[in-house]
Formats: sequence, C-alpha cells, structure tokens
Amino acid sequence: MRVEELLDILKKAGCEEDVIKHILAVKDVAMRIASEVKIPVDKELILTGAMLHDIGRSRTHSIKHALEGVEIARGLGFDERVLRIIERHIGAGITKDEARALGLPPKDYLPETPEEKIVAYADNLLNGHKEVSFEESLERFKKVLGADHPAVKRYKDLHNEIQSWKK
Repeated sequence: MRVEELLDILKKAGCEEDVIKHILAVKDVAMRIASEVKIPVDKELILTGAMLHDIGRSRTHSIKHALEGVEIARGLGFDERVLRIIERHIGAGITKDEARALGLPPKDYLPETPEEKIVAYADNLLNGHKEVSFEESLERFKKVLGADHPAVKRYKDLHNEIQSWKK
C-alpha cells in the first residue's frame, strides 16, 4: 500500500494533524533503519506498520490507543502482522504484569519480530515529530518511568539488538 493511501486511512479514521506528523516521522526513521540493517526485513510491512502504529490515537491518547488501533486496523482488513506491530509498539514493549497494572488486558505486548522491533524503536526515537538521539530518548524513559523500571533495560536491549543488525 502506498503512503498516500495510508495517509487517507489515517485522515478518515480521524487522526489529528500532529499525530499524522508524528506518524510520518516514525515511518521515515523506521524505513531508514530498515535500509541500514543486514538482516532480512519486510520493508512493506514496516512501512504499513509504521504508518498505522498510532491510528488508535484517533480515539484515545491513553496507553489503550494500541488496542483501539488494532480494532480499527482489523476492521479495515489489515493482516495479523500489521495488527501485532500496532499492538506491540507501546514503549519498548509491555509485560503481562505491566499490562495488568496499566489496565490493559493481561498479556505480553512485547515486540518479537524484527519489523515489530524496528517500528517500536523508531517510535521511541521521536519526540512528537522531531527525531532525538537514543541517549535523549533513554533519558526521557528514565524520567517518566524511573531509572530502575524494567522498561529502561528493555529499551537499552532493543537499541543494542537493532545496532547489532546494522551493516
């Protein structure tokens, strides 16, 4: 699917202009990472997942935007691989216990495939629609969650894994 078609879907879903700017920036970062890795990745899936990762923000800006996004994308006929990118992009992934504490259905929301990981990572490298360094985004994680939160280590691990894939 082309970017223009995906943009049309976001607009019809009711995504605000700021959300769309963020989504386009995530798409750009994710596609750049996809072009830099030496492992095989499905670039079309990364493009689609990056473009739809925040479609749920058309309904809510809470952590539940991922679940809302899955519901919207499923209704539009997107396949399970896209739905998993949307569901698992939040933070550096969320464990079952963290999900329960956040009021989400208790299950793991951890990115598993390279495509899921690249979109989640790219999303974390943005502050709105402005790309920031990994170090800056890590500091934001620590400030919001606390330096000892398990998600901080997961984010570092995600960064190191993606760096290890680069050419």
